[in-house]
This record gives sequence, structure tokens and C-alpha cells, in this order.
Amino acid sequence: MKIYQDLLDKNSKLAVIGLGYVGLPLALEFAKKCSVIGFDINPRRVEMMRNGIDPSKEVGPDAFRDRDIIFTDDLEVLRTAKFFVVAVPTPVDKFHVPDLKPLIGASTTVGSVLKKGDYVVYESTTYPGCTEEDCLPILEKLSGLRLGEDFKLGYSPERINPGDKKNTLRTVVKVVSGSDEEALDEIAKTYELVVDAGVHRAQTIKVAEASKIVENTQRDMNIALMNELSLIFDRMGINTYEVIEAAGTKWNFLKFQPGLVGGHCIGVDPYYLTHKAASLGYQSRVIAASRFINDDMAKYLARKIIKYVLRNSDNPRVLVKGVTFKENVSDIRNSKIVDTVEELLAFNIHVDVEDPYAEHGEVKEEYGLQLARSGGKEYDAVIITVPHEQYLSHDDAFFAGITREHGVIVDLKGIYRGKINSRLYWSL
Repeated sequence: MKIYQDLLDKNSKLAVIGLGYVGLPLALEFAKKCSVIGFDINPRRVEMMRNGIDPSKEVGPDAFRDRDIIFTDDLEVLRTAKFFVVAVPTPVDKFHVPDLKPLIGASTTVGSVLKKGDYVVYESTTYPGCTEEDCLPILEKLSGLRLGEDFKLGYSPERINPGDKKNTLRTVVKVVSGSDEEALDEIAKTYELVVDAGVHRAQTIKVAEASKIVENTQRDMNIALMNELSLIFDRMGINTYEVIEAAGTKWNFLKFQPGLVGGHCIGVDPYYLTHKAASLGYQSRVIAASRFINDDMAKYLARKIIKYVLRNSDNPRVLVKGVTFKENVSDIRNSKIVDTVEELLAFNIHVDVEDPYAEHGEVKEEYGLQLARSGGKEYDAVIITVPHEQYLSHDDAFFAGITREHGVIVDLKGIYRGKINSRLYWSL
């Protein structure tokens, strides 16, 4: 079952299922070399992309020009593809249990159109074994086909970093895997069309799945260490960023920083690993402890602010600058500052939230919060959550102008360290 040359010659079509932060950039890159079908179940998003608009605001209109791609939500159009790439979200529910509904739904969709000789490659981050144990049975059942005899399977974990214009799909090595040697070779050559940095051929699909989980779990644990250190150093009156700066003068020190761990990767992926471990009879200790520390930071922040503002004001007001999970992106998924806001509101503290990147409607729908369209004054505390470009020019005079004399500037990323003199300053 050769496929690479057929894709290159445009005798076969490649389909990407799920056109979010991962799927759309991937589809547009493939569309430079192949004939591509971009499939999404959301008709509103499909229509936007037909008009050259990325709903996630990761790529501009130029990225849509001169691309051999059609956008659709029609299964009959999807049926014409021979190489399927699944790039749907893999979130967790409120109990931190993996939510496989998008992945199962996408597998059901692909299974219903799968044909003899087709390839299916998953990019969605999940636990080792999910592709072969959860997704493959759906493909086989709905299609009536058998893996190996009739179609090929692969896994290639996404490495998209929203807002990062340096480490892109083309510049980062891509891990690929296949259900057999032929599948691995064909999948690797196909991805080499769009990845200048090359590919790493993993020995098995499970190894490829595990590699992605480990990438983000390692980062989560390192940030948890910094967060725990910040809790300790706060009690000592020591600035954690100054400690990191000093320790960073040694060649082998890793400069991780404390902060709120949200988003769709670091704050989610470790739960997939601990869930799978628990199903095998092993209770994670180190990974689970890191998750507890990072998840609790938002409420720790809230408790510290609540104590301060209630001591200093009868009618406390707090401004939160930034609701997206990282700087210069519109992504609000798993935004941990929302946990802080909810704690503040529970104490009847007035909270204004503003963000130059977040969509007002999305924030209202996802979290029930109304974004402020313009900042107010007379705040008892200002929380700067992420270093958005628009925030970098703020200075001491700016914060003095929007806060009361006893106001505190809570700078989670240490942006203004050494620059705030007229107000109390605090960072993690």
C-alpha cells in the first residue's frame, strides 16, 4: 500500500480532520505540495476558512493563497481522501479524567469513509496505547476492514506552539510511527514534505505516543518545582526570579520559571499519563504531586490577594490583565487565572478582566465572564498574568494612575521587576 508518490503526484488526496491550532497550519503546509481536504464539524469555522480567515488567529490571509485545499464538513467530500490525519483536541473533564469524545468522534467519522489502501495518522496527544486500543477498533468495526491487510495506521504527535513564529511545523523535528515498516516509511516520507527539520522514526506507535506525553510532563514537573520554590521563598521574603537569575549563571541550570500552568498541553497531558498508569495498577506520585502544586497555584494567588485587599479596603476592586493561557495568543483553553477570578468573586470582590487578544464572546461562553472593554481606576490590586506585547510598555506611572495608594501590583511573570516604586510589588 504505497501512498507517498500518489500524494505527491496528486493522484490521491490528503485530509486533515480538525482544523484548530494544530490541524489548520498542517493542512495549509501540505496544500503546498498535495491536494488537501480540510475537514471540520463546525460549519461556521469552515466558512471562515473558505474566506481565508483562521478562527484561531494563528495564520494570516497569505497562508491561504495558492494552496490546493478545500474546506468542508461534508462526509462525501472527505470520502475521496486516501490519507487521513486526525488532529482533534484531547481535553480532560472537571475531574481531570481524559475526555476522548472528540477523538472517538473523529475515529467514527474516518471509519465511516475508510477504504482499502487508505492511511490513518493520529496527531492528537493521548496516552500510550490509545491509538491501537481505543481508535483502531472503531476504524475496523465501521469500515469492515482489517489493519495491515486493508489499511495502514500511524501516529505523529503534534508539536505546534501557539504564538511561536520561530519553532514552527517546518523547523521542529517531527516524530513519526507506523503500524509496520511500510507504513512507517510512507508516513515518514509524507511528513518530510512539510518538515524541513526532518523526522524521527519511532520504533512503535506507543513509543511515539509516550514521547509526546513525556515532553509536556517533564515541563510540568519543572514548573512545579519552581512554583514550590516560590511558595517557600515568599515566606522568606526572597524574590524567586532573582534566585533563578543567580542560579542561572551555572552552565547546567535549567531556567524554568514559576507561573500558572494552563493551556491545552502542560496542564492537561500529564493527566492522560497518570490515568493510564492507574488503569495498570500504578498510582503516580511525582507526576501527581506536580499536578497538585501547579493546579493549586491559582487559588494560592487568590488567597494571598484576598487577604491583602480585605485588610485595606471596604469595597475592594481588582483588575486582571490577561485571560489567555500565554502571551500574544487568543487561546483561552484551560486558563488558570479564571480559577483566581472565581475565588475573588466568591468573596464579593469586584473584578475587572481585560485582554487585548481574547474574544469577548468566547470568554463569556466558556467562563461566564464579561471582558472589560476599557480599564478603570482606583484598583486595590492589579494582576498581570501574561507578558502580552501591549503590556510591556506599562511603567510605574501607569500603575500608579489606575490604583489606590495602597494598591499592589501582582506581576506573575516578573515583567516589571525593578520598575515599580510607587506601589507595593509582588511576583511569584
